[in-house]
Amino acid sequence: MAMDLIGIYLREAIQESGCPVCRILKKYEEDIIGQILYEHVNTPSVREKFAESLGLCTYHAWKMKEIAYSNPLYGGLGVAIIYEHMLSIYINSLKSGKNLEEKKCYLCDLVEIKEQHTIEALADRLSELIEEYKDSEAILCKKHYEELISILKKRNSGLAEELRKIQIEKLERTKDLMRAFIEKFDYRSKEAPTEREATSVLKAIESLKGLPLEVNFVKKRKQRRFFLGNRD
Repeated sequence: MAMDLIGIYLREAIQESGCPVCRILKKYEEDIIGQILYEHVNTPSVREKFAESLGLCTYHAWKMKEIAYSNPLYGGLGVAIIYEHMLSIYINSLKSGKNLEEKKCYLCDLVEIKEQHTIEALADRLSELIEEYKDSEAILCKKHYEELISILKKRNSGLAEELRKIQIEKLERTKDLMRAFIEKFDYRSKEAPTEREATSVLKAIESLKGLPLEVNFVKKRKQRRFFLGNRD
């Protein structure tokens, strides 16, 4: 059976090293910020969303600055326009003596929704992608593995168990590569670490903590609504 477009998108992410869900979210986050800087700096509805959180959350405020200043296509102008407006709002609140209520960052909302949809889409298509995941250098981070396995246990316990075994194999393989990397620093070793051994350190960090995304910085969330059987 031919894979649909979403499945193809997931397959491409699985073919990369590291957590495929984190990879998708990272690209989505960067694309959204790029669109804002290139097309929507002066769009009233977008400016209104920025004003609600006084210029996004701390993470996304600095992420936007990083993307803007690293790409000459954007530069600092868009960020300056946005934060001149935010600073004006803050100054006016001080002059009026009114406290500003900062609502949730709307970029956080967008990325969290994308995360939910991606996990659901992967759960829907994992039976078709499980062998490719097994044979790839991809490895789900702890957070996204747990979210995916929670759904699978309610839908297909056999597939959940297969994923669990594959995850253990991938983690043990990473641990073995790290051990080899460490041993190459022994004064008796005559070999330099291989590239796979060196990159296993980064893969180990990513498999435990994911990529540095806002959704991965939150220590504990309430039960997610997309977990089947836990809907309010």
